[in-house]
Amino acid sequence: MDFIKGSINEVRKEIDKLSKQGKDVVVIAGDSDFNRKILENKKVNVLLFSDFIGRDKLKQRDSGLDHVLCKLAISNDITIGFDLNFLKEKSDLVISQKVSRLAQNIRLCNKYKNKIKVFNYVKNEVVELKAFLLSLGMNNKSVKEAF
Repeated sequence: MDFIKGSINEVRKEIDKLSKQGKDVVVIAGDSDFNRKILENKKVNVLLFSDFIGRDKLKQRDSGLDHVLCKLAISNDITIGFDLNFLKEKSDLVISQKVSRLAQNIRLCNKYKNKIKVFNYVKNEVVELKAFLLSLGMNNKSVKEAF
């Protein structure tokens, strides 16, 4: 699996190149507009949320995913991926913001029945991560399929 990141034009070229080679295409998520353009492409296999960077609005978290994008991912058979590497960071404020955005995305994926995949986890910590994801609102079936 190759992870793609960059501007939308660079990413589109890389998607075409990898899909012609028959490889799985995993694109690292960006802002909502970038994610929409990626989810419209049927050649993408996974949209990976690795770093929940963004500025929250006054009454809403900006997690990079909304109901429209969830429906678009379902219609194009694209899996939503979560990179849990941010849990190893030391800053409490950043982790709390990222966990709240992760929880929001999990709730959206559960509501619209998106496929979920988890990336970058340590094999001996799977039980703890499953419990963590269950506490954030992921259902049992999704947790089993995500690993």
